[in-house]
Amino acid sequence: MKSARMNRLFGSSGNCFDVAIDHGMFNESGFLGGIENMHDAIATVASAAPDAIQLPPGTAPILQSILGKTRPALVLRTDIANVYGNPLPRTLYSEVIADPVAQGVALDAACVVVNLLMLPDQPEVHQACIKNINQLKRACDLAGMPLMVEPLVMQDNAKAGGGYMVDGDIDKILPLVRQAVELGADIIKADPCDDVSEYGRVIEIAQGIPVLVRGGGKVSDEVILSRTAELMKQGARGIVYGRNVIHHDNPAGMTKALMSVVHDGTSVADALDIIK
Repeated sequence: MKSARMNRLFGSSGNCFDVAIDHGMFNESGFLGGIENMHDAIATVASAAPDAIQLPPGTAPILQSILGKTRPALVLRTDIANVYGNPLPRTLYSEVIADPVAQGVALDAACVVVNLLMLPDQPEVHQACIKNINQLKRACDLAGMPLMVEPLVMQDNAKAGGGYMVDGDIDKILPLVRQAVELGADIIKADPCDDVSEYGRVIEIAQGIPVLVRGGGKVSDEVILSRTAELMKQGARGIVYGRNVIHHDNPAGMTKALMSVVHDGTSVADALDIIK
């Protein structure tokens, strides 16, 4: 059943666009912009028919209540972490929800996703993530549930300003991606590197496991579409974008434009016309 669920994620092109709307899981007020009303946010994005929408267990039923066969697949967020604030809390953690794979099966998820966090001078958080992945791996295999691992190298929040301040140093990204592969990931969700033209090295280090690229902070339409086109040329199998969709003035239009780039290789100019 893993292959059947993977087929629900990846379109006939072999690629995938997963829209992340799981930000509320992390207890940060700054993450709630554009998703204050999850019913509206999910309905808007789903109407543009991305391959998948990434949600926590509390709001996943909103997606799964949509009628019809064209409903996007569910990618279930299974972990909670408190690593995004500035200043950081006294004690950091990363924990999985109870019976994460069983919840995924009950919610008819096509995949479950979990973090592999690497923060400066926080080895305990990294260790907790490894324990989370080890807990999920065997349960996913037994249930036929694909496991998406999100290797995420972060900057020091005190210096970077908090939030999703990722570190685009490819020499830090590569070993963490490889560790995720060795831990048994079926799909990798990784950050872009500072020089996007080098992303082929990330694809290589993943050893044939499909790599979906995170979107990061909100940027202009032309920048995100150009970056996406280059990432696909480098061998990425798709993208997982959140804020560049949900914070957009036209979330459905941006979703359709990105779907066109990911699946059809549409030019940036034509993709911009789709948004308009």
